[in-house]
Amino acid sequence: MNRTAVLAGVGSCLPPKAVSNDELAVRLDTSDEWIRSRTGIGQRYFAAQGTATSDLAVGAGAKALKCSGVSAVDAVLVATTTPDRPCPATAPTVASRLGMTGTAAYDVSAVCTGFVYGLATAAGLISAEVADRVLVIGAETFSTLLNPEDRSTSVIFGDGAGAVVLRSGDPEEPGALGPFDLGSDGEGEELITVPAGGSRQRLSGVEPKAGEQYFAMSGKEVFRHAVQRMTGSAQTVLARAGWRAQDVDHLVSHQANRRITGHVADQVGIPRARCVNNIAAVGNTAAASIPLALDHAHADGTLRPAQRILLTAFGGGLTWGSAVLTWPQLDRV
Repeated sequence: MNRTAVLAGVGSCLPPKAVSNDELAVRLDTSDEWIRSRTGIGQRYFAAQGTATSDLAVGAGAKALKCSGVSAVDAVLVATTTPDRPCPATAPTVASRLGMTGTAAYDVSAVCTGFVYGLATAAGLISAEVADRVLVIGAETFSTLLNPEDRSTSVIFGDGAGAVVLRSGDPEEPGALGPFDLGSDGEGEELITVPAGGSRQRLSGVEPKAGEQYFAMSGKEVFRHAVQRMTGSAQTVLARAGWRAQDVDHLVSHQANRRITGHVADQVGIPRARCVNNIAAVGNTAAASIPLALDHAHADGTLRPAQRILLTAFGGGLTWGSAVLTWPQLDRV
């Protein structure tokens, strides 16, 4: 039998505090109407002081494990742009706190595409018989990177975590992941970046300028690249799977901006009504956005067994990736 990765459980975790557009408008030159019309976001969640990315990852991972009916896996992958520390990786801490000391664990860094990269990596571990079960978590405390005075980024991003459990199985059974499409273009590294803090800045001999410790993004260029790259990647993976656009029951894209999702759906040929959107409630949670959207759509009954699902993401790097699966029967926890 050809081993493949099969979705066996989903889970998510959000900080307790929801931050509305009106709250941000108090200190920024903006309004609820301005934010909603440009992004589709109504609120987002910010982690409280003392909460780290690993805390959210543990919460989401525990729920995904419960949903899958297992208490341990052979590997834990954490996709994140905001690890607890620059060193060591966050995944070993998460694995240990979930009771899996000794389990293989490492981080995946591809910004908003991180979760899709993590899925592909986990699928590789399973197909190579390195692991029978893998926990893949997307977790972010992106609020720690945001310039509180920058309207263009502070209103977009939020904190949260989503997770899935993958198990080995048959390529023809419900929940089987693949094919995948992954890509990158390092010439666009400056479009989505935190300029200060890495080896390039530290070894330059030049002190960082004010604000360079914060996340920065070239909005218009990112919008264009996101639509182009997610559209192309989605079309590639559909061709590899032998699916037509009209065969897709739901498009679950990275929740970057509701307008971006709409443009991607239009260009791929999927009706916008088939797009899974939870950005209004949680904002852009970077690597956590797709697993959060999957868990929320599973919980509210949007995703049903035997439906064909297309995943696609775009992020800093530049990076992008897509995958398909047929939704399996999963418990709700």
